[in-house]
This record gives sequence, C-alpha cells and structure tokens, in this order.
Amino acid sequence: MQKQFLHLKLSQKLSPQQIQLMKLIQLPTQAFEQRLLEEMNENPALETGKEEEFEKDEFENEDYDDYDDAESERIEAEDINIDDYLSNDDTPDYKTQANNYSDDDDEREAPFAAPISFHQDLINQLNTFILNDSEREIAEFLVGSIDDMGYIRRTILDIVDDLAFTQGIYTDEKMVEKMLFVIHELEPSGVGARDLQECLLLQLKHKTPTESVALALDIIEHQFDAFTKKHYDKLLQKYSVSNELLKKAIHEIEKLNPKPGGSFTGNNKVTENIVPDFAIRIVDGDLELTLNGRNAPSLHVSKEYQEMLQTYKDSRDKSNSQKDAVQFIKQKLDSAKWFIDAIRQRQETLYVTMNAIMLFQEEFFLEGDETKMKPMILKDIADRVGLDISTISRVANSKYVETPYGTKLIKEFFSEAMKNEQGEDVSTLEIKKILQNVIEEEDKHKPLPDDQLAEILKEKGYPIARRTIAKYREQLEIPVARMRKKM
Repeated sequence: MQKQFLHLKLSQKLSPQQIQLMKLIQLPTQAFEQRLLEEMNENPALETGKEEEFEKDEFENEDYDDYDDAESERIEAEDINIDDYLSNDDTPDYKTQANNYSDDDDEREAPFAAPISFHQDLINQLNTFILNDSEREIAEFLVGSIDDMGYIRRTILDIVDDLAFTQGIYTDEKMVEKMLFVIHELEPSGVGARDLQECLLLQLKHKTPTESVALALDIIEHQFDAFTKKHYDKLLQKYSVSNELLKKAIHEIEKLNPKPGGSFTGNNKVTENIVPDFAIRIVDGDLELTLNGRNAPSLHVSKEYQEMLQTYKDSRDKSNSQKDAVQFIKQKLDSAKWFIDAIRQRQETLYVTMNAIMLFQEEFFLEGDETKMKPMILKDIADRVGLDISTISRVANSKYVETPYGTKLIKEFFSEAMKNEQGEDVSTLEIKKILQNVIEEEDKHKPLPDDQLAEILKEKGYPIARRTIAKYREQLEIPVARMRKKM
C-alpha cells in the first residue's frame, strides 16, 4: 500500500556561485586568463583596467532592488538576489594588487613558428614521385592513415575496404602494398611502418652498409624477440661474434628512432607552454612567495551601467521596456560584482594555500635537496589554512611553482609517510629519490633486481618490502633489471 508523507531533513548543497568559484580556483594561470576573457565578452558591465576615482553617489549605498515608479509598482528581481554570494564591499574598482603578486606587467609572449604539418610534409614529398591518378589517391590515403608517431596501425585489408567504402576507390591488397613501399621511401626513415620491428628495419636499410649494420639488420629481422628481452648471451651464441661487434650492432639499433613521426618539428601538436602560477625566491636567507601577477587583473564594475541604473531611478516616466532594460542591467551588475569577488577569493585561496605548503616544506625550498622533503598530505595543509581538503586538491593538481631549483608541479610536494629504522616518519619521495640514486649508480652490466634493491635500502635505514620497491620503480618509470642491462 502506497502512502504519502512529509519528511524534513537538513542537507548542505553548493550554490551555483560556490561551484563556479571552485572551478575558478582549479584553473591554472593560462586557463584563468581565458576564462576572464570569456566573462569580459559575455558581461559588458565588467571592465578591466584602473578606474578613475569618483565619489560614491547616494544610490550605491541603497538597495536598488526596490524602486517605485509613478504608479507605485515594485520591480521584482527575486531571481537576481546576490546577497547570499556578494561581499559587502561596495568599492567599484578592484585594486587588490599587493606584495603578494609578482611584477609581471610586461607581456611575455613566446614566439611560435608556423611550419607545415607532419602529414603535409609527407604529401609534399609524395609529389616528387611519378604516380598515376589512382596510385596517387591510394598513396595519399595511406599518408592520411599514418598516426602522429609515424605508424600505420591498420591491416592492408582494412585499408582496401576503407578505400572502397569511404573514397569509392576499388583496388586490391597488392596495389596497396605497392604504394606502401612508396610511403616507406619518405622521410623521416621508418615512417609508415606497421609495427616497431618494421620501423627499425626500414631505418637500418637506409643506413650505409657496414658489418655492424648488417648484424643489426639480421638481429631485428630474425632475433627480434631475443633482442627486446636483452638475451645477449643467446645472440652471441647464435651469431658467433665478438662482444665488441655485438655491442656495435646494438649501438646502431639504439640510435634508431622508434617514433619517427614524434620527432618531426613541424607536426601539428600544440606546444605546451607552462606558466608558473607562483614563484618562490630566497631573499637574505628567507623564502619569499609571490603569486603570478596575471592572476590579479585590475577589474571594476562599469560606471556607465551604474549611471544607467541611477538614470532609471531618477526618471518619472517608466515604460515597460525601461523596466525590462533595468532588469537586464541589474543582472549584469550583480554578475560583475560576484565575478570580481570570486577572483579576490581565488587569489586569497591560492596564496594562503601555497604559503602553507612553502612553510611546511621550508627545508627543501631553502636547500633544494629532495631527500629533505617531508611527508605531507592534503589534510596537513587543509588543517593549517582552515580550508576543505577538496579545495587544497584543486589548488595543487594543475598549478606550478617556480623555485630556485626549477619549475615544479605543486602536487609533487605531497607524499605519504613511511617509518625508517629509527621509527621516524620519512616521505615516500625521499625513499624514491634514494632508490633512483642507487639504480643510477649500479653496474649496468649486472643491474640489481628488486630483492637486492630492497636489501640495499634496508642497509640505508629504510626497511621496504620487495613489492614496494617494484611499485616505486614503476612510478619512477624505471624498467626491471633485465631491461636495464647494457653490453
């Protein structure tokens, strides 16, 4: 039997303004500038640049949601109630630049070249070959099938089918194979390969024939599996050659490019240009934190829009069109004031969070020694600054800080704690750095397996299990011992 009943409960819900503020906090400097431009384009009541000082007129201190026209009609603006999310600061201009912000007035735009794309370069090379119309169409389709790394990762049969269904070109596998041989003549060597083995073979075939190159060719063509697994003893036994010759052949292979398309300087990938959101400097032995000045734009609410609202208030005859216009003006003014306040809150949140991180890791920032990094989790910083853990995460995840030791991603300063032999908490970052140093100093002819690495770290005072060593090694993108072996 179904029944209806009332149930009262208290729950917390984020307002749309709070959600937008969280999104602003999450944005790094470049994305924030783009978001600022979008808001400026959408809201004409929001203006940038320093505003001339003017006396606040009487209306600025009044609640302009209440206006009485000649017939004592009230203009309703309940859907534009900003009391819940705007501060009480009625100052129209926005001048919060202080010592927190770095001097970044000069525009520093990195010049970018505009070369032709990777695929267009291949097409241009293709134009130097004498081909009939049908062959050229197939060859150009093959070029279009090459990915950014320089590979064709589809079967010849799939390409034949696609030519028929999408291009209306009916051909066979033999013709496509013929055109693929043409593609393999293009530069860079190895482009158009269907797998790594073919890519390396194509590059070796373009090299000047020598004894070591011939051996390298045979190894890749017939002993590729043994080579990838670094079974050098098997290769020596198979070819009955000296260590020196095998070493030269392997060196020839190591010089090859496994991603021929990735090294093309004119490919159409967007170059990532990291803009540090903060800067930490050492001044007279003390740390000094600054927020990138591009995060502190000079904004103010449009004086013209406020004057338009004042004009409406002073007028005696108020038409319906004027009422509609004033509703629009109020909405834009409210939105501008909220956005200005949100940017102020964003700046404060970024600064206090990074300042807490800097003070927590003060020893590292003063010396630059990664082994001095303390264990630090989001909650440590959240408790220090009185903010939610999710807010700290938003600040740390996508922002960079310029330090005397290079530009670092902020989230890299966070790590879990582990106990050393003395029972002290040490950062997992410290352990990873020591592990990396041990591996760098090992004998590459006999690299250390994970169980031996665990023993070495235990001797250094870090009792860590072999499986933990394996996990840290993978996080550092260091291969297993067999794959680190060199001739």
